[in-house]
Order: sequence, then structure tokens, then C-alpha cells
Amino acid sequence: MAATQTDSRALTRPAGLISVAVPLALFGWFLQFLPEVAAGGTVVYRIDWVPSLGVGLGVLLDGLSLTFALLITGIGALVTLYSTSYLGGHRDYGRFVCYILAFMGGMLGLVLSDNLLSLFVFWEVTTISSYLLIGFDADRGAARRNALQALLVTATGGLAFLAGIILIGMAAGTFDISGIGEPLASHPLYLPIFLLVVAGAFTKSAQVPFHFWLPNAMAAPTPVSAYLHSATMVKGGVYLLARMNPSLGGTDPWFWTLVLFGGVTAVFASVMALRQTDIKQVLAYTTLMALGTLIMFIGVGTEYAVQAAMAFLVVHSLYKAALFLMIGVVDHGTGTRDARVLRGLGRAMPVTMVAAMLAALSMAGVPPLFGFVGKEFLYKAALDLDVGRLWVTGCAFAASALMFATAGIVAWRPFVGKPADTPTAPHEGPWPMLAGPLVLALLGLALGIMPDLAEPLVRPATAAVLGVAAKVDLYLFRTVNAAFVLSLLTFAGGFALYLSHARLRAGLSRTPKLFDPGWDRLMDLVAAGSTALTGAIQTGRLRRYIFVTFATLAAVLSVALWRAEVTLAAPDFDDLRAKHWSVLIFIMAGALLTAFTRSRMTAVAALGVVGIGVALIFIMFGAPDVAITQLLIEVLQVVLFAVAMLKLPHLGRDMNTRPRAWDAVLALAIGGLTATILIAVMATPLDLRLTAFFEAASVPLAHGRNIVNVILVDFRALDTFGEIAVVAVAALGAWAVLRGTRGARP
Repeated sequence: MAATQTDSRALTRPAGLISVAVPLALFGWFLQFLPEVAAGGTVVYRIDWVPSLGVGLGVLLDGLSLTFALLITGIGALVTLYSTSYLGGHRDYGRFVCYILAFMGGMLGLVLSDNLLSLFVFWEVTTISSYLLIGFDADRGAARRNALQALLVTATGGLAFLAGIILIGMAAGTFDISGIGEPLASHPLYLPIFLLVVAGAFTKSAQVPFHFWLPNAMAAPTPVSAYLHSATMVKGGVYLLARMNPSLGGTDPWFWTLVLFGGVTAVFASVMALRQTDIKQVLAYTTLMALGTLIMFIGVGTEYAVQAAMAFLVVHSLYKAALFLMIGVVDHGTGTRDARVLRGLGRAMPVTMVAAMLAALSMAGVPPLFGFVGKEFLYKAALDLDVGRLWVTGCAFAASALMFATAGIVAWRPFVGKPADTPTAPHEGPWPMLAGPLVLALLGLALGIMPDLAEPLVRPATAAVLGVAAKVDLYLFRTVNAAFVLSLLTFAGGFALYLSHARLRAGLSRTPKLFDPGWDRLMDLVAAGSTALTGAIQTGRLRRYIFVTFATLAAVLSVALWRAEVTLAAPDFDDLRAKHWSVLIFIMAGALLTAFTRSRMTAVAALGVVGIGVALIFIMFGAPDVAITQLLIEVLQVVLFAVAMLKLPHLGRDMNTRPRAWDAVLALAIGGLTATILIAVMATPLDLRLTAFFEAASVPLAHGRNIVNVILVDFRALDTFGEIAVVAVAALGAWAVLRGTRGARP
């Protein structure tokens, strides 16, 4: 648990001002689009980024993306205001501000991107920045371990998502979300696309069996938990599935996968929430419940189900961020988050109690809070189903009853009753820490009393998920129906669970943990396997590395020749003259001397002879510029090797025990395969399209008549520059080695 390091002056310092002003300004900027989007409009901007790959920085601002953008910036402003007091005295507060603003930018880019490839870039920005935020207290081993766990799980899912994006581009012919005209359900690539996209979404939104990283991410400071793991990052997977619903939804795999996994996650997480004693962990598992519920109803895909999911999306963001921030205030004011210890805080912390009660009542779905509206619509959507009605309704009911009990554990028990002894005398938090939970809790009350205020967000978001216009009618209460009866049963069941939660916790605490210890064992196996693999292949012997490299090359060339089924013709030697044969003999003599000499200096000189022979070939066939380059390289190589050997210590006898016959076999194999490939190439008609292009383009485009030079300097300028940079870096490394070997040779 990160200790709070408050500083009331942090808000007036540059880092504090920037952290609050940036999200607040963005919130105001996005708010101006609300009337247009609420009226059914869509705002689209596009800037070509990598046109050759079809990658653009497109901005798609519709109901879904605007809802997320307002939640990201609005809650972000309150969280950063909270952080100015909660972490204002931390020595690395400036670093925290950089991390959280980077995450905010990545999340905004994710929900606003119209291009799937740019969306993936921002997807990974959120992954990396969340890793830095979870591991912010890097001095603690738990923070480092849990940050790495979150990174590995979500990044692995991100790679699956990237593969899905590539397949979507192949299937749809575009990477633009708005450009995918027809659903992909009938395409042959639909199933792999669906599985890969769902893998990315499930890991990001912590669905069973990938759920274990999210509760562990609570090692982060409380503002991080409130922002990343309740209102924003973990909803990235929910956003992805909602955004792809018009293209991938409406199929049996989509329905059953999302409904089953979402329902299991919702119920399992709600049960696990009762097991926890740390209130922050309790809230972490209730976040899993909400994510499972959202994914389940997106999978259902009916108009009413999507409407319910979008309403619940707003509901959950408001009450969960408020409760996380409230827990931070309680931790700051008492020195503990243990649900078994906290009692009777209402007198010492009345403002915190009001915020906690309102937010918890919304989480429990009690009228007139907005949470009641969201829960009622979930029940109505479940009861309207023809297929899967019993499963969806049962999962929603079980999770809601457990959430009612959890709300009592989080916000009722700590504030009522006789005060208990706490590590610190209970006291109210400073106003920057109280503003966030109070504003969010009161907003949940206002939207519950006047649900029409939420329609400009919920209606266009529903239309964006469905892909067609939708009619949304939010209301608090109109008539007694099956959904209302289910709500009453939820209250009764939840109250009974709350009364028996201590016994339930004791029983659940005896059940074994499966996923988290399994992760540790997996990491141990990976480390052991890496050690064994490194010991096997990293022997420290250069000759073995070279042998393995060329053996691999020989295998690859053999497979390529076998699959190509080339037709070979006997080479024609009629055009060879005495000068050609003399150069060939010259090269062979140098190669044989290199292979059989026992002197390393002689081997270097003989290898230079081979290079000079190659330069002579260039001269004979009309490439004097290339020949000069080759000669310079060979001379420089021999000189440098000679200088280096004078500086380096004497080498002992080569103790390699591998028979040299294997070296000869490998050398003959590489030589034979290379010769075979060259003969096959020579027998194939030459494709002159590139030659024609460079002949035609060298003068008008590059203003040069030497085609080779033009290719190197103009058409391959960056490639040539990279090669020069590599040579320069290698030269600097060699110079550093030689400089470090000054002195007498042993």
C-alpha cells in the first residue's frame, strides 16, 4: 500500500496546475460537440500518416467515442485534482503527472481513432503508461511484480489484437473503422478475426481467465486505481468490442462467447469481492463484475441490451471512481483500509461519509440513484431475450445481489456504529481529495432524479454500437413490472448476504487461490527454460555460433530449393577465357590458404586475396567503381586486422574438439547450394522492370546519370545512411577495444 504524501501547495505549482488544467480544458473542448453528436451527427478528421500502408491519424467523434472522451477527461480532471493533495508531497510527483497525462493521451487516442492501426498504437501507449503507473512505487517488490504482470498479460493480448487488425485489413480492404462497410460475418477470415480481437479485449478488460492482473494492479497509488482500473483503461476492451459490434457482432460465436465469459466474470468477481478484507481489493473485484456485465450485454446485442450497457457504462464510471477516491480519503484519514477494523467514521469524516453513501447506493442500484436506472434497464434487457434469457438474467441478478452486499461492506460498515481504534486518529481529508468523490456521487444522484440528462450521451452511444439509429428513453420509475420485482428481490438477497458476509468471507478464505500462484509458477518455468536455453546456445565460442548460423542458412536454402522445384541447366563455360580462369584459380588459392593455414595473420591476408580476386571480376565485367570500393575495403580490412592483432594478447591453442570434417561438409554444402541457386537464377528470364524504372527516373528525379550512385544516394538514401551509421558505430567500438588494450602484451 502506497503511503500518502500530502502537500496542500502542490496545486499551485506547475506540475499540479498542468495536471488539472489539461484534462479540464479537454473536457470543455469535447463538451462543445455534445449538441451535434446528440442530434445524430458524427465528426471526422483525417490526417495521412503512412499513406503507403494505409495508416492515417483519423479522428472519429460519435456517440460512443464522445462518451468515453468525456469520462476520460472529466474523471481525469477530478483524479488529478485529488492527486495534487494525495501525492503532492511525493518526491516523484512530477514523474507521476507525466505518466498519468501520457496515459490520458493514449486513452483518448484509443477511443477517438478511426484507423485500427493508429488505434493499436494508442492501445500500446496505455499498456506501457499503465505499467509505469502501477509500478510507480518502484521501491516495493509487489509494485514491480504486479506492474510486470499487467504488462505481460495485456501486451500479449495486444499482439493478438494486432494480428486481428491485419486480418481485418485483408478482409475489409481498409483499416478505417468507418470504412468497413459490410459486416464481416460471412467472410472466411471471420472466425480468426473474432478470436484475435476477443483475446485482445478480454486481456485488456480482465475477463476470466485473464482477470487476475487487475486486483493485483491495486498495488498502484489510489488515484491510479481510481482512474485506470475503474473508469478508463480496463474499459478499453469494452470499447473495442462495442466499436467492432457492427462489423463482428450478430453471430453465434460473438453472442455465446461474450455472454458466457461476461456472465462468469461478473458472478465470479462478485463472489470474490466478499472474500477480501482490503476495501480497495473489494472494489477491484466489483470492477471485474461491472466489466463482465458490460461485455455480456454487448454480446447480447439487442437494442435494449446495448442501451442498458451504455447506461451502465456511465453509472459504473461515476460510482466506482467516487468509491476508489473515497477509500483513499479513508486510508489517508485513518491509516488503514481493512474492512474488519474500520467502524464509526461518520462523526469524524461526515463529508466522506456522504460521498461514500451516495456512491455505494448507486452501486447497489437503490433509487433514486442513477445506478437504479442502470440496473433496471439491465434486467429489462435480460428479460426481453428469447435465447439465453435464463443465463443472462441469472448472472445479472446474482451479481447485483452480491454488489448490494459489497456496497454495505464498502460504505455502510466503515461509517456507522461505535468507532474502532485505527492506526491514525480519523480526520477529514483536504478539499482537493473530497471534491472528486463528492462531485461524482452527487452527479450520480442528479442523473438518477433526472435521467433525461444522460440521454444525450446514452442515445448516440447506443446508435454507434448498433450501427443504426436507436430510440432511448431513460426513466427512474413508471410501473411495477418483472424488472422492478427483480430489483426488490435483489435488495432482499443483497441484504441477507450483507448480514452473513463475515461467515461467507471466512468460508471463502479457505478456498485455494488458483490463478495468481499459477502465474508465479509459469514465470518460474519461463525463467528456468530461459536459463537452460541460454546455457545450451550461448557457449561463448565464436566457432560454434558461426557453425550454427551457417547450418541454419544451409537448411533454409535447402527447403527453399525443394519447395521452388527449380529446373537446373548445365552452365555454359564456352565464354570463359584464360584471364577468367586465372582469376578463378587466384580466388581458390586464397580460399584454400585461408582454410588450411594455422597462422591467423596469414588467414587474414589470404582472405584479402579472395577479396582482391572479386574486385578483379568487377573490373573485367565493367564495374570499376564497385571494384575500387571492394579493393579499399579489403586493404582496410587486412590493415585493421593486423593492427588489432598487434594490440590484442596472444591466443592459446584452439581447444575446439569438433572434427574439422564437419566444417568441410558445411562449407561444401553452403557453396553447393549457393552455386545451385545462382545457376537457377541465371536460367530464369531476368525481370527488367526495376532496371527500366531506374534508367528512366535517374535523371529527371535524381539529376544523376550514374544509376548505381543515384540508387545509393537518392533512392536508398536512408538505407545508405543507416549502413554508414552501422559502420561508424562498429568503428567506434573497435577503437574503444583497441584503446583499452594499451600496454605490454602478455
